Amino acid sequence: MSEFGKIVITGGAGLVGQNLVARLEAEACHDVVVIDKSAMNLAILQRLHPQVSTICADLAERGPWEQQLDGADAVVMLQAQISATTLTPFVRNTVVSSQNVLGAIKAHGIPYLIHVSSSVVKSVANDPYTTTKRDQERLVAQSGIPHVVLRPTLMFGWFDRKHLGWLSRFMQRVPVFPIPGDGRYSRQPLYVGDFCEIIASCLKSRPVAQTFDITGRERIDYIDMIREIKKTINAHCAVVRIPYRLFDWLLRLWAVFDRDPPFTTEQLAALTAGDMFDVIDWERIFGVNATPFTVAIERTFHDPRYSDIVLEF
Repeated sequence: MSEFGKIVITGGAGLVGQNLVARLEAEACHDVVVIDKSAMNLAILQRLHPQVSTICADLAERGPWEQQLDGADAVVMLQAQISATTLTPFVRNTVVSSQNVLGAIKAHGIPYLIHVSSSVVKSVANDPYTTTKRDQERLVAQSGIPHVVLRPTLMFGWFDRKHLGWLSRFMQRVPVFPIPGDGRYSRQPLYVGDFCEIIASCLKSRPVAQTFDITGRERIDYIDMIREIKKTINAHCAVVRIPYRLFDWLLRLWAVFDRDPPFTTEQLAALTAGDMFDVIDWERIFGVNATPFTVAIERTFHDPRYSDIVLEF
């Protein structure tokens, strides 16, 4: 038996979950249960990691999935709605789902919870993603369950379907890649491989009643980040700045035809809001060495095992 015991990962078939399972497998943690409502993404995870138990279920609805938490040593709570054009999916998939998961954790007496929140809870933004992530964190704080809260900034890495991964695929399909305004919006991207190392560290050391802001240690302007991705994947598109208002209008037009757009006007506002997040010494706290941005980008797009795998939105 590994030192981790049985680990249940809710909402575990997305970016962080897929990377975390790979990380736990590397440490011989084989008693892992992943619960997610995306059958396609679960199938990808199962193919890559046959020893992992996968449960396809909607966490916003109570059901047999709750029994999968029985005997767990820890739960890693990842589920959240990332983007949508209306409020309802955010409430359902972030808030209601968390109420159900926290209830199941208490019912089964699970001793430890790692809640993956987001740096946006400290943002000046006031969009549905931000407000429901704040609500989610509040539910965890009031649950009485021994827990730690991790607040990562924008993440990238293997299995990135929404952020830099989508941008990289987009720039390979178009002759012109538009940048809103001057593109000088400072970002603090976090390599998901490093973040999963931090989660693994928490599963071992089990800090309780603490909240950690996990911020990418390098600051990079959005336009320079795009140029680095373009160079790494050898894309041939032209990176062109366009007026902010035009960019916003194009996003609104896109949303008319796409019910779940990969980039929304709310995310554009968050991109340009000017948020800067504190950088704690998480390398020392968790014993994790930060991967340089250029190295992480290379690993993200040129890994023979995982780089070509695209998850479902």
